[in-house]
Amino acid sequence: MVTVHREAGLRFVIFTDDHEPAHVHVYGDGSAKIDLVGENGAPELVHADGLKGGDVRKAMRIAAERSGYLLERWRELHG
Repeated sequence: MVTVHREAGLRFVIFTDDHEPAHVHVYGDGSAKIDLVGENGAPELVHADGLKGGDVRKAMRIAAERSGYLLERWRELHG
């Protein structure tokens, strides 16, 4: 597990032994999983557990703004 980004009280994590598609796990007062490239090419929420709606929106905004960086880190960790 590697923390690849922290912002707005949220921690974005990539597990080194995880599976495709490229995604991040987000932790705050709950958790979420976000695919970095969804059907429309933008990040897509897979699920959220215990995160408030505002935190989910923040996580999605950050994932969209930092998608290039997050995908680069995914590729570094998964080859």
